[in-house]
Amino acid sequence: MAFEQLKVAITMMMDEIAEKPEDAHVLQEQLREKISELKTMGLPVPDDILEFEVALEEEFGAKSKS
Repeated sequence: MAFEQLKVAITMMMDEIAEKPEDAHVLQEQLREKISELKTMGLPVPDDILEFEVALEEEFGAKSKS
C-alpha cells in the first residue's frame, strides 16, 4: 500500500475511534498494524499519529488498571 493510502487509512481509523469509542481497542490494533506497515516500508510515521497511538496506550492502560 502506498504511503498516501496508508495515511488516509490511518486518518479514517482515527476518525472512527472518535466517533465510536466503544470500538477503540479494535481500531487501536489496526492502527498499530498500519504504523508497522509504514515502518516496514521505511517510511516516516507522522508525529500526530504516533502521539495519538501513545494517547490510546495511556487511555487503555488506565482503564485496565481500574
